[in-house]
Amino acid sequence: MDAEKTIIVVDDDPDVPIIVKGILNSEPYKVQCVSSGEELFFRLKGGRPDLILLDVKMPEMDGFEALKRLKAAPETSSIPVILLTGKGQYQDVLTGYKLGTDYYMTKPFSGAQLINGIHLFLGAEKFAEGVGESIR
Repeated sequence: MDAEKTIIVVDDDPDVPIIVKGILNSEPYKVQCVSSGEELFFRLKGGRPDLILLDVKMPEMDGFEALKRLKAAPETSSIPVILLTGKGQYQDVLTGYKLGTDYYMTKPFSGAQLINGIHLFLGAEKFAEGVGESIR
């Protein structure tokens, strides 16, 4: 079996990492949480994750700025990034993709959406089928 893959959740709302961990508790992932873009870059000095779930609306360094920095640096440019955000306007989605996000997911989201989005990048033998309850 493959080694456990690491996902970093970056969100200033303390409920989101708890929800994400709950959804992924039966998945073979190690979930680490930070509450800001600055914390993310500090954490990246300690090792490279397999995927980053990144909120957009955060104080100081927003998710778009963090994404821009991630994709500009050779050591982090190939890490898949899923923007997981409440910003669902067309212009926000377009900005995310222009800056290099690999996938854009809006809140509210279901557990199946989150798992399937992650499986797109980390591989899975099967995908979650249930729509499940939306998480706001």
